Order: sequence, then structure tokens, then C-alpha cells
Amino acid sequence: MSSVQTFDVTGWTIDMALEAKGSTTVSMCIPCRNEVATIGSLVRHIRTHLVDRCGLIDELIVLDDRSTDDTAVVAARAGATVVPIDQIHAQHGVGHGKGNALWATLAASQGDLLVWCDGDVTSFEPVWVPRLLLPLLRHDELALVKATYHRPEQYGGGGRTTELVARPLLSLFFPELTGLDQPLAGEFAGRRSYLEQIPFVEGWGAEIGMLIDLARTFGPQCIGQVDLDTRRHRHRSLLELSVQAAEVMATALARTPAAAAFASDELVLTRGDGTSVPVHLDERPPLAQARVRASDLRGATPPSPPPAGWPDR
Repeated sequence: MSSVQTFDVTGWTIDMALEAKGSTTVSMCIPCRNEVATIGSLVRHIRTHLVDRCGLIDELIVLDDRSTDDTAVVAARAGATVVPIDQIHAQHGVGHGKGNALWATLAASQGDLLVWCDGDVTSFEPVWVPRLLLPLLRHDELALVKATYHRPEQYGGGGRTTELVARPLLSLFFPELTGLDQPLAGEFAGRRSYLEQIPFVEGWGAEIGMLIDLARTFGPQCIGQVDLDTRRHRHRSLLELSVQAAEVMATALARTPAAAAFASDELVLTRGDGTSVPVHLDERPPLAQARVRASDLRGATPPSPPPAGWPDR
């Protein structure tokens, strides 16, 4: 039986989120690599409607993960603060993959709450942000709010990796999370004080690893979901998705008691033509621990512990 909370977003508006926000600070983070075709319009939309017009977003960050095109230039011109991932690597060591970029946005930002959005989304609507934020603003026990949405068939339907890999694994090993419609959604919001306490898988297993680790540490009731209507983004080939699927599968299996031992060996995905691709399961440590280590190396004072009211679970 799923313990994930689903919130009815009927009538939810930006004004409602502003009223609930109070002194809470919000960072919006877009990790991306080579998204020059979409990043400019996405940033301008967010900047106009959610930063300049109403101030719901206090900080708009584009994390540039070694782009070889003009992603960083276009994002900066559109109004984002662009953080090169090498800036985070200089402090915490080098990592690779989507999860590493997510972890880097957590390290680079300052907000109490964070909203993430993929850089290739072409159907973004400003109302997505208050829908993702309002459950966190109203319920202190929530750590994460995931998006659910309709994906037209020409854009992948319900998500091939979700339906063929993530959902079967959650059903078999983590049934408390089966209520999530889109467990791998790139649009989600989270509470910093929780997220800094869990590791981030560096590769494609980041989202499923985050869900499992939050549920295991704080209970599945700390996770919610809201409907964002229709979502469109770049359609990936099956060849690209095979690596994603392998890393999602390996990440979930590594977190099951019966299968955890297998992940200690070097894993590869062997394709039909005989070539092999490494399956990337390296993890970034909880950011709270990483900051202590970085402070120790610099001889600085480590950060203070989480604020009062930290859940005792």
C-alpha cells in the first residue's frame, strides 16, 4: 500500500503560494548540458513570471554541466545565475552524470526550498511552481514533492523507463512508493534540511535513489505529488534509454537487502553488438557531510547542525 500523498491542486495560484511563503526562501534550479535550443525561453519565462513579476522565486540558477554549445551564454542573457559545474568540483571533487548535477545545484543554491526543472522542457507553465511548492509550504513534514503529468504519445507516453523499469522495481521491492505516477520526473521540489541528509547517486539513478533513501530515512509519508497537466520535452532514443534504464535498475537493486551485494562489482551494460557501457553507480555523500569535509580541508568552521524541529524518525 502506497503512503505517498497526492494533493488536489484545483484552484492553486501563484498568489496562494506567495501568501504561504512568508520568509521562506526558494531557489529554482535547472541542471543542463547542451540545451541551447530550449534554455533561453525557459529561463525568460521563469524570470518574467516568477522572479521579476512576483518574487516567488528568490534565486534562479542554471547549473552548466560542461556544455559544449552556448547554453551558459544564452541562460545568462535570459536572466539566470549560471554556475559552471567545475566551480562545485573545485570544492568537492569531480563527479559525473545527471545526479551529480542535481547534487551540485543543491550545493550552489541557498534557498530553504528548491524547485527543479529539466532544461529541455518545452511546455513549462508558471503555475507548475506554486503547485510544487504549496504542499511544502503548508506541511513541514514533507521533504519532496514530485510532478505527475500527461505525456502525449508522440513524446513518449507515460515514460518508457518508468513503465518498463522503475514501476516494476518499486512494485516488487518498495510498494510504499507505488503511488507515484512519475517517479523519475525531472520536475520536483524539495526541502533543503531533508535533502542535505541523503546521498545523491551521480548517474541516471538519482531520482529513484532519492525516493528510496528519503522513504527509508524519514518514512514514505514525507513524499507527495501534484499534477502539472501536460509535459513535453526531448524524446530520447532507445539506445540512449538503455543506459538510463540499466542505471535506474542497478540503483534500486543496490538498495534492496537481497541484492545489495551485487553492486560492489564493476557493472556494465552489454549491447547487442557486443560493445559495453559502464553502469554509473557512484554517489555524492549527503551534502551536510560534504560541507564538513570541505571545511575541515580548509581549516574553516563547519556548518551548524540542522535547525530545531528536525524530524525524529
